[in-house]
Amino acid sequence: MSYARDAIARISGYVPGEQPGDKPFVKLNTNENPYAPAPRIATVLREFSWERLRLYPEPSAKMLREAAAAVYGVPMEQIICGNGSDDLLTIALRTFVDQGGCLAYTAPSYSLYPVLADLQGAKHCAVNLDENFELPENAAALAAGASLFLMARPNAPTGNSFPLANVKKLCREFAGVVWIDEAYVDFADDNCLPLLDEFPNVVISRTFSKSFSLAGLRLGLAFSSLEIIREMEKVKDSYNVDMLSQYLGKTALEEVDYMRANAEKIKATRRECAEQLKALGSHVLPSQANFIFLRPPKPAAEVFAALREKGYLVRYFALPRVCDYIRISIGSDEQMRGLIACMRDICG
Repeated sequence: MSYARDAIARISGYVPGEQPGDKPFVKLNTNENPYAPAPRIATVLREFSWERLRLYPEPSAKMLREAAAAVYGVPMEQIICGNGSDDLLTIALRTFVDQGGCLAYTAPSYSLYPVLADLQGAKHCAVNLDENFELPENAAALAAGASLFLMARPNAPTGNSFPLANVKKLCREFAGVVWIDEAYVDFADDNCLPLLDEFPNVVISRTFSKSFSLAGLRLGLAFSSLEIIREMEKVKDSYNVDMLSQYLGKTALEEVDYMRANAEKIKATRRECAEQLKALGSHVLPSQANFIFLRPPKPAAEVFAALREKGYLVRYFALPRVCDYIRISIGSDEQMRGLIACMRDICG
């Protein structure tokens, strides 16, 4: 007997990438950063007064929003913080999509999006990307009737970044809120923050998990108009960002140049690995993220299994349109040399 709501009992839920535990895998399956966080993070941790943990954190994460405002040039009143960007996505569904309402999202994309619709008891409107995994020009028409449109840019798992002109067209024509998930934006050539001045219905989210090397911290930001941020503040948990995360997130933002230097190293490794994988016969999609999405010369499921056997975890999605591909997170140069050697053995 199930005691859960029918809507919950029917769904499978989101399935994260494999976590190896103590097994000696090279982990290139969940797009974590191969480099450590900024060294000053360790200093703040050592000097943090643990006695303060008896107190609640500042509920609006003011110090974190002030630091984000200084880095991104967006007024702090137009910023909301979350326990990872996934928390912010959940807040978005609860704020903008009624039970029985409709959520639009690009497909293929982040597999959490349809799960969020199910959790909210909402209808699905999957807007299929075209044959090149690009945003269709009539995306707004395809999403008619939805109140929220979720879109990752750069996209996951494909890694490409939709042209800004197409994104603007969607923002202009869609009647609801357009949420642009910029989890991978620090590895891309541009971003959508300027759209905030042009479109009052746009929300842009960022995470500290990828470029800031803080996936274990769980911290995210969203930027939007005052009206939208105020509505989302009504929905968020009172203390959704803990005290330590606020301090460490503020420190990471103050060390943004360190993050950007690491992102440049990852981009250089990405370019080199993409060329090497192409030389081995793989079809590699252009990536603006910290991973590569490729169709190997042998069946993707077999390559995934063979890499795992050799000690390398990558991501395989047994789903329509992407089941011929594998996704490889960009690791350190040493890790990627090892992976390329394994791919040479498997695909050669």
